[in-house]
Amino acid sequence: MPIVSTSEMLIRGKDLKYAVGQFNIINLEFAQSILQAAQEEQSPVILGVSEDAVRNMGGFEITVQMVKELMEENKVTVPVAIHLDNGSSIDNCLQAIRAGFTSVMINGSQYSLEENINLTRRVIEVAHPVGVSVEAKMGWTDDQFLKNEESVYAIPWECKQLVRETGADCLAPSINFVSSPYKEKPNLVFHQLNEVMKLTGVPLVLNNGTGIPIKDIQKAIFFGASKINVNIENHISMTPAASQEVKEQSIECDIHKFLPSARDAIKNTVKGKMRDFGSSGRAQLRHKILYRIEKEKVKLSD
Repeated sequence: MPIVSTSEMLIRGKDLKYAVGQFNIINLEFAQSILQAAQEEQSPVILGVSEDAVRNMGGFEITVQMVKELMEENKVTVPVAIHLDNGSSIDNCLQAIRAGFTSVMINGSQYSLEENINLTRRVIEVAHPVGVSVEAKMGWTDDQFLKNEESVYAIPWECKQLVRETGADCLAPSINFVSSPYKEKPNLVFHQLNEVMKLTGVPLVLNNGTGIPIKDIQKAIFFGASKINVNIENHISMTPAASQEVKEQSIECDIHKFLPSARDAIKNTVKGKMRDFGSSGRAQLRHKILYRIEKEKVKLSD
Protein backbone atom coordinates (compact mmCIF):
# COMPACT_ATOMS: atom_id res chain seq x y z
CA MET A 1 0.00 0.00 0.00
CA PRO A 2 1.35 3.48 -0.85
CA ILE A 3 1.78 6.03 1.89
CA VAL A 4 -1.46 7.87 2.64
CA SER A 5 -2.61 11.03 4.37
CA THR A 6 -3.86 10.94 7.95
CA SER A 7 -7.32 12.30 7.13
CA GLU A 8 -9.36 9.15 6.70
CA MET A 9 -7.52 7.05 9.26
CA LEU A 10 -8.18 9.71 11.94
CA ILE A 11 -11.82 10.20 10.99
CA ARG A 12 -12.36 6.44 11.23
CA GLY A 13 -10.61 6.42 14.59
CA LYS A 14 -12.82 9.22 15.88
CA ASP A 15 -15.99 7.52 14.66
CA LEU A 16 -15.04 4.06 15.93
CA LYS A 17 -13.41 5.22 19.17
CA TYR A 18 -9.80 4.21 18.66
CA ALA A 19 -6.65 6.24 18.10
CA VAL A 20 -3.79 5.97 15.64
CA GLY A 21 -0.34 6.38 17.11
CA GLN A 22 2.21 8.83 15.77
CA PHE A 23 5.60 7.32 16.50
CA ASN A 24 8.55 9.57 15.79
CA ILE A 25 11.47 8.31 13.75
CA ILE A 26 15.04 9.60 14.03
CA ASN A 27 16.87 7.07 11.87
CA LEU A 28 16.45 3.90 9.82
CA GLU A 29 16.30 1.62 12.87
CA PHE A 30 13.39 3.54 14.42
CA ALA A 31 11.48 3.52 11.13
CA GLN A 32 12.13 -0.19 10.60
CA SER A 33 10.99 -1.12 14.10
CA ILE A 34 7.80 0.94 13.92
CA LEU A 35 6.84 -0.34 10.47
CA GLN A 36 7.39 -3.93 11.56
CA ALA A 37 5.25 -3.36 14.65
CA ALA A 38 2.44 -1.88 12.53
CA GLN A 39 2.53 -4.79 10.09
CA GLU A 40 2.53 -7.39 12.86
CA GLU A 41 -0.33 -5.64 14.67
CA GLN A 42 -2.17 -4.90 11.40
CA SER A 43 -2.49 -1.31 12.56
CA PRO A 44 -2.46 1.95 10.62
CA VAL A 45 0.49 4.07 11.69
CA ILE A 46 1.80 7.62 11.46
CA LEU A 47 5.55 8.14 11.24
CA GLY A 48 6.29 11.50 12.86
CA VAL A 49 9.42 13.33 11.74
CA SER A 50 10.67 16.48 13.47
CA GLU A 51 12.66 19.11 11.62
CA ASP A 52 15.77 18.14 13.59
CA ALA A 53 15.29 14.50 12.58
CA VAL A 54 14.90 15.51 8.94
CA ARG A 55 18.24 17.30 9.07
CA ASN A 56 19.92 14.38 10.83
CA MET A 57 18.61 11.90 8.25
CA GLY A 58 19.81 13.97 5.30
CA GLY A 59 16.74 15.91 4.23
CA PHE A 60 13.06 15.56 3.40
CA GLU A 61 13.43 13.54 0.20
CA ILE A 62 15.89 11.06 1.68
CA THR A 63 13.54 10.53 4.65
CA VAL A 64 10.59 9.73 2.36
CA GLN A 65 12.64 7.47 0.14
CA MET A 66 13.99 5.59 3.16
CA VAL A 67 10.46 4.91 4.41
CA LYS A 68 9.26 3.78 0.98
CA GLU A 69 12.21 1.41 0.58
CA LEU A 70 11.66 -0.05 4.06
CA MET A 71 7.97 -0.58 3.29
CA GLU A 72 8.80 -2.40 0.08
CA GLU A 73 11.59 -4.49 1.60
CA ASN A 74 9.46 -5.49 4.61
CA LYS A 75 6.30 -5.98 2.53
CA VAL A 76 4.32 -3.49 4.60
CA THR A 77 0.66 -3.48 3.56
CA VAL A 78 -0.91 -1.43 6.36
CA PRO A 79 -1.76 2.28 5.90
CA VAL A 80 1.30 4.44 6.64
CA ALA A 81 1.43 8.24 6.80
CA ILE A 82 4.60 10.34 6.91
CA HIS A 83 3.95 13.41 9.03
CA LEU A 84 6.03 16.54 9.60
CA ASP A 85 5.92 17.01 13.36
CA ASN A 86 5.81 20.58 14.69
CA GLY A 87 6.49 22.33 11.41
CA SER A 88 7.90 25.73 12.31
CA SER A 89 7.40 27.57 9.02
CA ILE A 90 5.46 27.59 5.77
CA ASP A 91 8.66 26.92 3.84
CA ASN A 92 9.47 23.76 5.81
CA CYS A 93 5.92 22.48 5.37
CA LEU A 94 6.10 23.05 1.63
CA GLN A 95 9.47 21.35 1.37
CA ALA A 96 7.98 18.35 3.18
CA ILE A 97 4.98 18.29 0.82
CA ARG A 98 7.18 18.47 -2.26
CA ALA A 99 9.32 15.62 -0.95
CA GLY A 100 6.31 13.36 -0.48
CA PHE A 101 5.22 13.81 3.13
CA THR A 102 1.51 13.01 3.29
CA SER A 103 0.71 15.09 6.36
CA VAL A 104 2.16 18.21 7.98
CA MET A 105 1.64 20.04 11.23
CA ILE A 106 2.06 23.79 11.18
CA ASN A 107 2.72 25.08 14.68
CA GLY A 108 1.33 28.58 15.01
CA SER A 109 0.47 28.20 18.69
CA GLN A 110 3.02 30.80 19.79
CA TYR A 111 1.30 33.50 17.75
CA SER A 112 -1.95 35.38 18.19
CA LEU A 113 -5.12 33.63 17.07
CA GLU A 114 -5.30 35.78 13.93
CA GLU A 115 -1.68 35.05 13.02
CA ASN A 116 -2.17 31.33 13.71
CA ILE A 117 -5.20 31.29 11.41
CA ASN A 118 -3.35 33.07 8.60
CA LEU A 119 -0.31 30.79 8.91
CA THR A 120 -2.37 27.60 8.99
CA ARG A 121 -4.59 28.72 6.11
CA ARG A 122 -1.59 29.43 3.86
CA VAL A 123 -0.23 25.91 4.41
CA ILE A 124 -3.64 24.36 3.77
CA GLU A 125 -4.04 26.28 0.51
CA VAL A 126 -1.07 24.33 -0.86
CA ALA A 127 -1.56 21.03 0.99
CA HIS A 128 -5.21 20.22 0.36
CA PRO A 129 -5.15 20.45 -3.46
CA VAL A 130 -2.53 17.67 -3.51
CA GLY A 131 -4.22 15.49 -0.89
CA VAL A 132 -1.92 16.28 2.04
CA SER A 133 -3.57 16.61 5.45
CA VAL A 134 -2.78 19.47 7.82
CA GLU A 135 -2.71 19.45 11.60
CA ALA A 136 -3.18 22.76 13.42
CA LYS A 137 -2.08 23.54 16.95
CA MET A 138 -3.57 25.68 19.68
CA GLY A 139 -2.26 26.48 23.16
CA TRP A 140 1.15 26.28 24.79
CA THR A 141 2.98 23.05 25.55
CA ASP A 142 6.56 24.23 25.99
CA ASP A 143 8.35 23.17 29.18
CA GLN A 144 8.78 26.80 30.28
CA PHE A 145 5.00 27.06 30.65
CA LEU A 146 4.55 23.93 32.73
CA LYS A 147 3.05 25.56 35.80
CA ASN A 148 -0.42 24.08 35.37
CA GLU A 149 -1.87 27.54 34.91
CA GLU A 150 -5.23 27.92 33.21
CA SER A 151 -3.80 30.41 30.72
CA VAL A 152 -1.62 27.84 28.99
CA TYR A 153 -4.48 25.55 27.99
CA ALA A 154 -6.21 25.80 24.63
CA ILE A 155 -9.34 27.96 24.71
CA PRO A 156 -12.25 26.03 23.14
CA TRP A 157 -13.83 28.92 21.25
CA GLU A 158 -10.45 29.83 19.76
CA CYS A 159 -10.04 26.21 18.64
CA LYS A 160 -13.42 26.41 16.92
CA GLN A 161 -12.47 29.61 15.12
CA LEU A 162 -9.10 28.20 14.03
CA VAL A 163 -10.66 25.09 12.53
CA ARG A 164 -13.64 26.90 11.00
CA GLU A 165 -11.54 29.56 9.27
CA THR A 166 -8.77 27.27 8.03
CA GLY A 167 -10.34 23.88 7.32
CA ALA A 168 -7.65 22.05 9.30
CA ASP A 169 -8.00 18.27 9.18
CA CYS A 170 -7.17 17.74 12.83
CA LEU A 171 -6.24 19.83 15.85
CA ALA A 172 -3.70 19.47 18.64
CA PRO A 173 -5.19 21.47 21.54
CA SER A 174 -3.02 21.96 24.59
CA ILE A 175 -4.74 19.90 27.27
CA ASN A 176 -1.75 18.05 28.69
CA PHE A 177 1.94 18.45 29.24
CA VAL A 178 5.01 17.67 28.93
CA SER A 179 7.62 16.95 26.28
CA SER A 180 9.72 15.02 28.80
CA PRO A 181 8.87 12.18 31.22
CA TYR A 182 6.41 13.28 33.86
CA LYS A 183 7.74 13.75 37.38
CA GLU A 184 4.17 13.84 38.63
CA LYS A 185 0.98 12.30 37.34
CA PRO A 186 -0.04 14.25 34.20
CA ASN A 187 -3.24 16.20 34.34
CA LEU A 188 -5.50 15.89 31.31
CA VAL A 189 -8.27 18.45 31.20
CA PHE A 190 -11.07 16.23 29.95
CA HIS A 191 -13.85 18.81 30.12
CA GLN A 192 -11.89 21.07 27.77
CA LEU A 193 -11.13 18.19 25.44
CA ASN A 194 -14.82 17.33 25.31
CA GLU A 195 -15.79 20.95 24.67
CA VAL A 196 -13.20 21.34 21.91
CA MET A 197 -14.51 18.15 20.27
CA LYS A 198 -18.07 19.39 20.35
CA LEU A 199 -17.15 22.80 18.94
CA THR A 200 -14.77 21.71 16.19
CA GLY A 201 -15.93 18.24 15.18
CA VAL A 202 -12.47 17.32 13.84
CA PRO A 203 -10.18 14.54 15.12
CA LEU A 204 -8.12 15.73 18.06
CA VAL A 205 -4.48 15.06 18.79
CA LEU A 206 -3.02 14.18 22.19
CA ASN A 207 0.27 15.95 21.70
CA ASN A 208 2.23 13.80 24.12
CA GLY A 209 1.13 10.38 25.33
CA THR A 210 4.17 9.77 27.52
CA GLY A 211 3.44 8.71 31.07
CA ILE A 212 -0.34 9.03 30.82
CA PRO A 213 -2.21 6.12 32.48
CA ILE A 214 -3.98 3.87 30.00
CA LYS A 215 -7.38 4.60 31.57
CA ASP A 216 -6.84 8.32 30.88
CA ILE A 217 -5.67 7.59 27.34
CA GLN A 218 -8.82 5.59 26.68
CA LYS A 219 -10.99 8.31 28.21
CA ALA A 220 -9.33 10.87 25.93
CA ILE A 221 -10.05 8.59 22.94
CA PHE A 222 -13.71 8.45 24.00
CA PHE A 223 -13.80 12.26 23.94
CA GLY A 224 -12.37 12.47 20.42
CA ALA A 225 -8.58 12.05 20.59
CA SER A 226 -7.88 9.91 17.53
CA LYS A 227 -4.16 10.64 17.16
CA ILE A 228 -1.73 10.12 20.02
CA ASN A 229 1.90 11.14 19.73
CA VAL A 230 4.55 8.84 21.20
CA ASN A 231 8.26 9.56 21.12
CA ILE A 232 10.15 9.52 24.40
CA GLU A 233 8.89 6.11 25.51
CA ASN A 234 10.63 4.49 22.56
CA HIS A 235 13.89 6.13 23.58
CA ILE A 236 13.35 5.03 27.16
CA SER A 237 12.71 1.42 26.16
CA MET A 238 15.62 1.06 23.74
CA THR A 239 18.29 2.66 25.95
CA PRO A 240 18.54 -0.07 28.63
CA ALA A 241 18.32 -2.77 25.97
CA ALA A 242 21.26 -1.29 24.09
CA SER A 243 23.16 -0.56 27.31
CA GLN A 244 22.85 -4.17 28.46
CA GLU A 245 24.32 -5.39 25.18
CA VAL A 246 27.24 -2.96 25.54
CA LYS A 247 27.94 -4.22 29.06
CA GLU A 248 27.88 -7.83 27.92
CA GLN A 249 30.35 -7.04 25.14
CA SER A 250 32.78 -5.77 27.75
CA ILE A 251 35.76 -4.19 25.95
CA GLU A 252 34.46 -4.90 22.45
CA CYS A 253 31.80 -2.42 21.36
CA ASP A 254 30.29 -3.31 18.00
CA ILE A 255 27.19 -1.25 17.29
CA HIS A 256 25.80 -3.97 15.02
CA LYS A 257 25.56 -6.30 18.00
CA PHE A 258 23.23 -4.16 20.09
CA LEU A 259 21.05 -2.77 17.29
CA PRO A 260 18.79 -5.88 17.21
CA SER A 261 18.03 -5.54 20.94
CA ALA A 262 17.29 -1.84 20.53
CA ARG A 263 15.02 -2.48 17.54
CA ASP A 264 13.12 -5.21 19.39
CA ALA A 265 12.61 -2.93 22.39
CA ILE A 266 11.16 -0.18 20.18
CA LYS A 267 8.97 -2.63 18.26
CA ASN A 268 7.53 -4.14 21.44
CA THR A 269 6.83 -0.69 22.90
CA VAL A 270 5.01 0.38 19.74
CA LYS A 271 2.98 -2.83 19.60
CA GLY A 272 1.89 -2.31 23.19
CA LYS A 273 0.80 1.25 22.42
CA MET A 274 -1.18 0.15 19.38
CA ARG A 275 -3.08 -2.32 21.52
CA ASP A 276 -3.68 0.34 24.18
CA PHE A 277 -4.95 2.80 21.56
CA GLY A 278 -7.25 0.19 20.01
CA SER A 279 -5.72 0.46 16.51
CA SER A 280 -4.48 -3.14 16.31
CA GLY A 281 -6.40 -5.07 13.67
CA ARG A 282 -7.81 -1.90 12.12
CA ALA A 283 -5.70 -1.99 8.96
CA GLN A 284 -8.21 -4.23 7.21
CA LEU A 285 -10.65 -1.32 7.16
CA ARG A 286 -10.81 0.30 3.74
CA HIS A 287 -8.60 3.37 3.64
CA LYS A 288 -9.18 5.62 0.68
CA ILE A 289 -5.92 6.79 -0.85
CA LEU A 290 -6.18 10.53 -0.34
CA TYR A 291 -2.61 11.24 -1.29
CA ARG A 292 -2.55 12.60 -4.84
CA ILE A 293 0.55 14.72 -5.28
CA GLU A 294 2.07 16.10 -8.43
CA LYS A 295 5.41 17.62 -7.48
CA GLU A 296 5.51 20.18 -10.22
CA LYS A 297 2.25 21.74 -9.04
CA VAL A 298 3.56 22.50 -5.54
CA LYS A 299 5.34 25.82 -5.55
CA LEU A 300 7.79 26.77 -2.83
CA SER A 301 6.40 30.24 -2.42
CA ASP A 302 4.56 32.02 0.33
